[in-house]
Amino acid sequence: MLALAGMFFSNTVSAQNNAAIIAKKQVPILCYHQIRDWKSTDSKGAKDYIVQVQAFKDHMKMLADSGYHTILPDQLHAYLTKGAALPSKPIMLTFDDTDLDQFTVANPTLKKYGFKAVYFVMTVSIGRPRYMTAANIKQLSDEGNVIASHTWDHHRVDKYSHNSELIIKGLNGKITKRPTDDWVTQIDKPTKKLEEITGKKVKYFAYPFGIWKKPVLPEFNKKGFKLAFQLADKRDPDYPLLTVRRILDSGYWSTKTLSNAIRNSF
Repeated sequence: MLALAGMFFSNTVSAQNNAAIIAKKQVPILCYHQIRDWKSTDSKGAKDYIVQVQAFKDHMKMLADSGYHTILPDQLHAYLTKGAALPSKPIMLTFDDTDLDQFTVANPTLKKYGFKAVYFVMTVSIGRPRYMTAANIKQLSDEGNVIASHTWDHHRVDKYSHNSELIIKGLNGKITKRPTDDWVTQIDKPTKKLEEITGKKVKYFAYPFGIWKKPVLPEFNKKGFKLAFQLADKRDPDYPLLTVRRILDSGYWSTKTLSNAIRNSF
């Protein structure tokens, strides 16, 4: 009976805490992928995810001129869970998928305004052409940015299984199937790799494609992630810290459109 009462009390407190988190004013969080000029081969849909170089610089200047101050996930977590104070007009800048232009174009632009950012790294891409190297990632971390997890190879988290199969096709065309745990492949090993690169604990995660389903959230809770980031869908009332909202800064947006979206989306 005492155990049941204790469980009820714990669940009630947890529900109250989650409701308090949901009730807090959301901090604007922007999501970026590629920072480069458009090519003739870029599709109309792809251009949403590609902010051209001058547009990106203009957007960052607008944020600085408008008085925004960047914050990092530790600050956001403390604000949501403990009511810690934030700077005036807080905003978070996040970058997904490890594209090299995030290091060569975005990072110098952010430095100009004293901005820091969160880089969600897909570890399969490290060192490949057009992607960041381990040294690039280490430098970003050393400069005060946050390196966080974005899986091994961008598979959707709602498809993971602890009893999956890895299908390997040999040079001779022979198919080999090997038992595998998606959670180890996509979460545990990438987290360990990023911690080895940065020398820091990885505490934050972004869902590939921004997609999540409620059944996977307890698993991320068990993995010890303090916050997990989606895109613009509604937060889960039972797991608000694992469904933090972001909006995409579209490649089609002007500075005025971005400014309006920040005000109206959070």
